Formats: sequence, C-alpha cells, structure tokens
Amino acid sequence: MGRPGGDSVGLSPGPQASAPRGLQSLAMTTWFPILLTAHIILAVTLVLPSILLPFALRARRATVESESRVVHVLLWAQTHGTIVIGLGLALTGIGLIAALGSTMFEQPWLVAALTIYFINLGIAFFIQRPNLRRLVGVRAAADDQTWLERAKRQRYVSYVMAGLVGTIGFLMSSKPVLW
Repeated sequence: MGRPGGDSVGLSPGPQASAPRGLQSLAMTTWFPILLTAHIILAVTLVLPSILLPFALRARRATVESESRVVHVLLWAQTHGTIVIGLGLALTGIGLIAALGSTMFEQPWLVAALTIYFINLGIAFFIQRPNLRRLVGVRAAADDQTWLERAKRQRYVSYVMAGLVGTIGFLMSSKPVLW
C-alpha cells in the first residue's frame, strides 16, 4: 500500500524531491556504472600480472626474452603500471564510497570480499612479485631443478591467488548473508 504522500514504500521520491538532491541522485546513477566498471577492471588488472606471469616461466628461456606481446604487457604492468593502476583503483574506490555512502561497509559479503582482496594484494606484493623478479630474467637449463621448483612454487601461488579472485567474484555476485 502507498503512504499518505502517494509514493510507495521503498521507491525513490518523485518530482516533489528537492532539485539539488534530485540532480545529485541523477549524477550518481549516471556515474555509478562507469565507476564500478572502472574499479573492477583496475582491481583485476592490479593482480593479473602476478597471477599470469608464473605460467610464462614454463619456457626454458628467460621470460623477458619471450616473443609474446601478452607477456611483455604483463611484465610492463608488473614493473611500471602498479602505481598508476593502484592510484586509479583508489580514486574509483573513493568515488564508489561517495556514491554509495559508508553504509556499504555494513554489508558482510562486501567486507569479506574487500578483506580477501587485501590479502590477495599482500600475496602479490610481498610474495609473488619479489620471487617473480628473481625468476623472470633467468634462463634455465633443462636440468636446473632449483629453478624448476621455484617456478612451480610460483604457479601454485598463482592458483591460490586465482582462487581468491574467484571467491571475491562469487561474493560480489551472490551477496550471501554471512553473519
């Protein structure tokens, strides 16, 4: 049933709303999908090189000698792009908080997803990147067991990171009630 003012419960106010609030709401609804899309792309782009580069270590040549354009883009993003991508991620995150308000942190699934993302960033920056840096420029011999074991270990770390990204995707899409 409608309320005495004529609008239904749960619906946004109609034309009787004040102009500044209406314009602000219109601006937020226009920019929100763009901000969210940019934020998701930047968040994935920030951890993607750490997830994918260990699989380029399967070749016996140094990864920096690879002829693959994708490998070169990943190497560049890993070494040069993290500051720019991280800054863009922070700015879009601030924009999303401004658009949604601080009540978004009352959603347990979002808090869990953000926590997992920060854990994933920690793994990327403090475990994966330093270890990759040591392996990327090295040309391994076919019988270099130490290099092979280290490269294999980095791929296992990539599997863990990819699993965490998948968990974040699940939380974001299903929005389960956690507590």
